Amino acid sequence: MQPIPLRTTVIGSYPFPAWLEFASANLEQFGSDDIAEMVDDAVVAAVHDQLEAGTDVITDGEQTRLDFNLSFYGYLEGIQPEQASPRLWGPPAHDQRGKHQIVGELSAPHGLGAVTEFRRLQRLAPASEGSPTLKASVPGPYTLSGRLLPNRQYPDRYAVTEALLPIVRKELVDLVEAGCTELTVDEPSMSCYAYREDPTRFVDIFNRTVEPVIGRCRLSTHLCFGNYKGHPVGFRRYAPMFPAFLDMEVDEIHVEMANREYSELEVIGLIAEKRDAAVGIIDVKSYFIESPRHVAETVRRCLEFAPADRLAFAPDCGLSQTARWAARQKLKNMVDGVHVVREEL
Repeated sequence: MQPIPLRTTVIGSYPFPAWLEFASANLEQFGSDDIAEMVDDAVVAAVHDQLEAGTDVITDGEQTRLDFNLSFYGYLEGIQPEQASPRLWGPPAHDQRGKHQIVGELSAPHGLGAVTEFRRLQRLAPASEGSPTLKASVPGPYTLSGRLLPNRQYPDRYAVTEALLPIVRKELVDLVEAGCTELTVDEPSMSCYAYREDPTRFVDIFNRTVEPVIGRCRLSTHLCFGNYKGHPVGFRRYAPMFPAFLDMEVDEIHVEMANREYSELEVIGLIAEKRDAAVGIIDVKSYFIESPRHVAETVRRCLEFAPADRLAFAPDCGLSQTARWAARQKLKNMVDGVHVVREEL
């Protein structure tokens, strides 16, 4: 059950301010103290926008992941980072992100950086009674494996995934021990490739990853179809995932609906029989600004399939690739529209 009926939440990422975009492309011009100050300021800005919108759950906006070394991959030992994307020009596509070579045993002796991010959020976000819940997001091992090239030691993606699984699992435990009560394990690669892989194998991987934190926090997973500069990558159907994914040991399953024009909306009813359903109700790939009225109408449609205490509402995906002016207004309108319906209950 949701802590609040028709809860409003976010996935994780939020647009960088323009000055942070510049800084991330020119980090060599800044000292370590400059970067630390910029990151704090960016998190304050992301928190401010979410507080202004009024969401029940907020994150740090993933404002610290400025470059490779500050991303999850930068914390992994045993990999050789790709120096440049294999394709720099032409229409945007996922191949422009490139992949990294594995050159040794995969490990992360200092964690993946998510605990430091969460502690920063705890320090900078309001902590008074009635303040929003603070959430952390971590990629699951299958998704994290997607940009690592298999080798003789790790001959396929599943072998890479198994090597990453204990690393991610420890990060989740460390987050809970740091006081995180709301945790999302992002596995969009599972939703993108469920149509061609064994979904029960995905469920087994996921459940082994989260096993130590089950019951110790509110746990969710985000299942979208990819977003690289507004472009999806997967076969955009939920049918191949269910009913198998209902066995994922989570409190909440987030599904991308707005960009798909609410195709398969009935799946939230299936999810709600066993889990809470978080519905992507804001299209992060479109500059159509959903009005509160539009949002409210869609919430009412969702209530035809699932009860209010099983529903949450969020953007389809993280907002990092949506212009900040649009992200801010979309988030505010989402909350306002949901509140209209909440008052009707």
